Amino acid sequence: MTVNDYDKLQNFEVSPARYTAHNKGKFYIFWGGNRGSFTKSDIHFRGNDYDFTLENVAADDKPKGWHIDYINPARMTIPQTNLRIGYFITDKYNISIGLDHMKYVMRQNQVVDFKGHYPNEGSYNERPNNIANNEIQLTEDFLTFEHTDGLNYINTEISRVDDISKLFRINNTDKIQINITEGVGGGIIFPKTNTKLLNKERYDEFNVAGFGLSAKAGLNITFLKYFFVQAELKGGYINMNNIRTTDSRSDKASQDFFFLERVIAFGGIFRI
Repeated sequence: MTVNDYDKLQNFEVSPARYTAHNKGKFYIFWGGNRGSFTKSDIHFRGNDYDFTLENVAADDKPKGWHIDYINPARMTIPQTNLRIGYFITDKYNISIGLDHMKYVMRQNQVVDFKGHYPNEGSYNERPNNIANNEIQLTEDFLTFEHTDGLNYINTEISRVDDISKLFRINNTDKIQINITEGVGGGIIFPKTNTKLLNKERYDEFNVAGFGLSAKAGLNITFLKYFFVQAELKGGYINMNNIRTTDSRSDKASQDFFFLERVIAFGGIFRI
């Protein structure tokens, strides 16, 4: 080795790896909001003196819009929100647990197909003259049905994250990094269902009602190494066979449907 070669080695500096180059061992947390859509579903109501099914019932979410309630700790469950905490087990894969706080509201006064029986039929303004014998109108006197505090999907996910910053000619990912993410998950449905059925006393407590399965894809933009905004499309299947509807334990409902969430969340990623 010549003296010149030795001098070159002495002056050579190894650049440290960027913080965003590796994810293994990092934690992340995010909080955001969602809009939800639901397929029509058959809802089966059963109790000591009734057993009937409403077919192809339509429902909507209940958005609040961007509001101070999203960051007010005492009112965070009023909007439709998403909370997730995760840990990277490798540079690309992470596991997480989260709450998707959706809201589901049956459309009032819609006319649906009906089969079964219940007491005092025709006394709830549910059978106007212009509908068929196998149809029923969902008036407020007959039924209001919503999971608004909420349709709570408590789930675990395994997700993959890939850095696509080079596609946008971004070299310093510690300033800005663009990632795509996709994942699958499953968990329980823990709703607080608000139902008024046949003038019975309503039940308004949290209850394990069933299970959910889901898959998602999203875009993540990380700023200054530690902060990010993430947009997701998340779809899945919900099956609830143990919905509490009134104060009586013998009164229950069941339904299953598919859902689609559009989520925007803000979060941080860090090592402890």
